[in-house]
Amino acid sequence: MMNDTLSTALSKIMNAEKVGKKECLIKPVSQVIKQVLGILNQHSYVGMYEEIADGRGGILKMNLLGNMNKCGSIKPRFSVKLNDFEKWERRFLPAKGFGIIIMSTSQGMMTHEEARKRAIGGKLIAYCY
Repeated sequence: MMNDTLSTALSKIMNAEKVGKKECLIKPVSQVIKQVLGILNQHSYVGMYEEIADGRGGILKMNLLGNMNKCGSIKPRFSVKLNDFEKWERRFLPAKGFGIIIMSTSQGMMTHEEARKRAIGGKLIAYCY
């Protein structure tokens, strides 16, 4: 039984990136994984992906671009207020303005920069740079 599917998916992506592969298969698939990959795709860390139905949990076939240095899930899912973004950036990102932190807010999944612009807090999900 798999406890954290998002963490497993991001680990598979990182391992495939380190080896230099162009594609990566991720299974099982969840809505959280799709939303996180959508955000990573918007910021050009990973390429496009397609979902393949296998009758079990589904499979995502992803194209890798080689633009990712490190990514991972954040456990436990820390709550963040609007004035605490700076603290979490220092903890998870190597430099200011470099990389993204993905968070779940009441208005959906978004990066910490978008949440700061909209002036909302939320829970930390993952980071990537």
